Amino acid sequence: MKKLAYIFIVALSLTSFNSCREKTTGEKVEDAVESAADDAGDAVEDAADEVEDAVN
Repeated sequence: MKKLAYIFIVALSLTSFNSCREKTTGEKVEDAVESAADDAGDAVEDAADEVEDAVN
C-alpha cells in the first residue's frame, strides 16, 4: 500500500512539472506573427473608416 502511494505522488509531481513549461522559440514567433497580422488588420480597418468619413 505504501508503494502505491509513493507511485501516485510521483506521478502527480511529474504531471504538474510538465504543465509549467516555457514557450519554445517557434511558439513565440508564431504568437508574434499573429499579433502583427492582427495589428495590420486593425490598421486597414481604421484607414477604411477614415476614408469613408472623408468621403461623407
